[in-house]
Amino acid sequence: MTKETKTSNRTAYIAIISLGIVSMLGDIVYESGRGIAPDYLRFLGASAFTVGVASGTGEFIGYAVRLLSGSLAVRTRAYWLFMFLGYGLILAIPLIGFTTSIELVITFTLLERLGKALRSPSRDTLVSIVSKGIGSGKAFGLHELIDQIGAVIGPALIGAIMLYTANNYSITYQALLLPFTLMVLTLVYTHRRIGKRVEAESAKAPVEATGLKRDFWLYCTAILLNTVGLVPVALLLFKASTILQPSGQQWIVPVLYVVVQLVDAPMALISGMIFDRIGVKILAVPFFLSVLPALFVSYGGLSEVIVACIVFGAVLGMQESTYRAAIAELVPITRRGTAYGIFNTMLGLGTLAAGVIFGFFIDTGISTVLILGYALVTQACALLALGTGRTVISGRIGHQT
Repeated sequence: MTKETKTSNRTAYIAIISLGIVSMLGDIVYESGRGIAPDYLRFLGASAFTVGVASGTGEFIGYAVRLLSGSLAVRTRAYWLFMFLGYGLILAIPLIGFTTSIELVITFTLLERLGKALRSPSRDTLVSIVSKGIGSGKAFGLHELIDQIGAVIGPALIGAIMLYTANNYSITYQALLLPFTLMVLTLVYTHRRIGKRVEAESAKAPVEATGLKRDFWLYCTAILLNTVGLVPVALLLFKASTILQPSGQQWIVPVLYVVVQLVDAPMALISGMIFDRIGVKILAVPFFLSVLPALFVSYGGLSEVIVACIVFGAVLGMQESTYRAAIAELVPITRRGTAYGIFNTMLGLGTLAAGVIFGFFIDTGISTVLILGYALVTQACALLALGTGRTVISGRIGHQT
């Protein structure tokens, strides 16, 4: 390895770590909100169907709007503008601490998801740009690992505050104003540190006139089907809340979300590194695992919910690293903002459908056999779509810059 290559790789790692720290601080705020929101909504009187629809709608907004924000980011190359707008909307989560209205809680949650939609395509594009030379799987895995530190700290902190304040939701949410402020300051610093370099790298990329290819669309179809058959984490936490609220142990609910993030973090890095070696074939693993949460959430008690959270964390880790890394391999730089927008729209549609369907299943008490059968069919179809494309089935994706 030449001195120039070592310097380039070192610079790339600094950029990825800087972006990861911003995401980490953001996660402390919004993942805390996501970890406690199902429990808070149930405390306020919401049903499983309401929580499923609300969380599904939030995920749909958080993913589908990326189609527009990703396209605009590509056309304007104003990646940092979308980053600042998107991260700024995380403020909606601490504001939940100032209301007891179900409608306002849901509205603030949706606003945060809108922010996620604005920032994510630009953030993913920036990570893919700076990862040149070190492998997109490793880059996304490292970014997700740092990101998940916040996703663990946040819900753990929230659980501790809930325990200390005897389940005072208002104080718990309001405490998130501090990490939000730190996140904004860190984002400003990161922009000053690497902003010009990233913009220069982006400007070097030639304009890509061709459309997105067949394998990209097949890949997105597989991701859509996979997500449709995966029980959303909000409903796993709702199930836990149903079990724990009668005994006044709601503080355990965000701790279960910590379990999800603890599994997510190392899985993201490990699966990302494996992706760089074998390609998209690794996605067969999370597709198979996605069946299990439906089994565990449909019967039993807290132990089964804990197992479901562990499995969901493993799937989420692969989703956040290898699912995103594949786009960087399938699509050239100048089309990635749009591609990430389309890809995330598929994730949003799938999560919305899953929230509605599984929320209905839980409320109506549909049998475990039917729930498991539904999950098996959707994941089988996802695997079929993944294996249809010529480059996808072989795992040989050409590196495009």
